[in-house]
Amino acid sequence: MLQQKFPDFAVARAYYALFYTAEALLLSVGLRFTKHSAVHAAFGEQFAKTRRLNPKFHQYLLEAFDQRLLADYETGEHTTPQAATEIIARAEEFLTAAIAYLDVSNG
Repeated sequence: MLQQKFPDFAVARAYYALFYTAEALLLSVGLRFTKHSAVHAAFGEQFAKTRRLNPKFHQYLLEAFDQRLLADYETGEHTTPQAATEIIARAEEFLTAAIAYLDVSNG
């Protein structure tokens, strides 16, 4: 989406990569939620506060959510290509950390 000059759409997709990664991590400890806010809060409690994963990933999730809301629900373009690139990089970093965590946890 970013290469096609749609940074708002790219941010939304990157947010969902972060969100689904957080959901997978929560499922790994037996937790499942339906609301975004519940996933955000539980990820903070289960992984950030306990330092199972670096707390920065919780911040990445929350910041990407805010950016996605702007991208999806406000009129006009809100996301610069640079901001979208940063959020995509954060999603990739989070996914890599989650895979490593799950490999060790299941291991």
